[in-house]
Amino acid sequence: MEAAIPQHLRVVRSHHPGVARTRHPRVRDDYQPPYPSYVARHKPDVKRVVMAYFGLQSRTIDDDVVRVPLAAIAEAFSAEDGPGHWDRASYIDEANFPTVVSIAYWDDPHRFDRWFARHGVNWAGSERPDTPLGFFTEVLRPSIDRYATLFSSTGRPEGVGALADGLSGMVREHAYWGGMRDRIPLSQTDDMAPRGAPRVDGSKKHRRVTPHRNICLIRSGQDWTDTDDEERRLYLQDVEPVLRAGMDFLRDEGLACGCFANRYMQVLASDGRPVEKSFGMSWWHSLDALERWSESHPTHVAIFGAAMKYLSRLGPAAKLRLYHEVTVAAEEEQFFEYFNCHPSTGMLRSAN
Repeated sequence: MEAAIPQHLRVVRSHHPGVARTRHPRVRDDYQPPYPSYVARHKPDVKRVVMAYFGLQSRTIDDDVVRVPLAAIAEAFSAEDGPGHWDRASYIDEANFPTVVSIAYWDDPHRFDRWFARHGVNWAGSERPDTPLGFFTEVLRPSIDRYATLFSSTGRPEGVGALADGLSGMVREHAYWGGMRDRIPLSQTDDMAPRGAPRVDGSKKHRRVTPHRNICLIRSGQDWTDTDDEERRLYLQDVEPVLRAGMDFLRDEGLACGCFANRYMQVLASDGRPVEKSFGMSWWHSLDALERWSESHPTHVAIFGAAMKYLSRLGPAAKLRLYHEVTVAAEEEQFFEYFNCHPSTGMLRSAN
């Protein structure tokens, strides 16, 4: 059993003279989780990653006008200094706008900066000519101690985990309330509480958001590609509808519990076809707000209950793959820009 936090990021006096851990995990060192899970392991020389969301908002996703920018950003990803991994997903947002998001990951912020200056800076920039489409760019560039991952199985990492050197062995910090926080290295010495308030600047058409310190992002996904017919039926009939209800609640009413925006996304293949993967991605006022919803809100209690019933029935034979990545970002690690988007798009909603 391994610790989720890698050795070179653990705060112990022998490795960090003069620095002692001030906050402690919720479980003892001899805690044994009821099922295996794993985390991404980056090489020790990786100090920062970049998570960049390039969104395209439209009244109809089938228009030819949509295909042009989607093809352009995909081509840009293959250019020099492009991302180490990217994927694409779609959803219907809170204003009933079909939206496609191309999500790219780098483990070298200097490569990202060079790429962005050539290919990304104008995606949602004010120089874009008149268009019926909305464009947004949402970027986090957290230091390695400000985010954590979790995977239910090995062999096919998703999201930022695809950049890692590999996955860990079985880790201890999961399957209890508080495990999400305990996997983030910064939690050893910092409560990661929010500080400040979001600010929205710019014109009616082109706006930038300056969020507060310690905004929280979660991407939490499920992959049922490998399930057989019976397991697929159980997931799609018994679990997915409960999950969707919780995601819709956060999308429509999440502000009341600290969720600025929630997107329940269908992953798309390179040709635009949906595949048997989905994920929820949401911006939160704080990690604490996300934890409160996870631990006690009826919508997540229902999700948790449906998932446990499903996994208890199938046991080790379950082929459903689950994962998530959680980030708590400092002010200087955030960039949000929106062009021609409706006022409830993403972090624009923080103005409310």
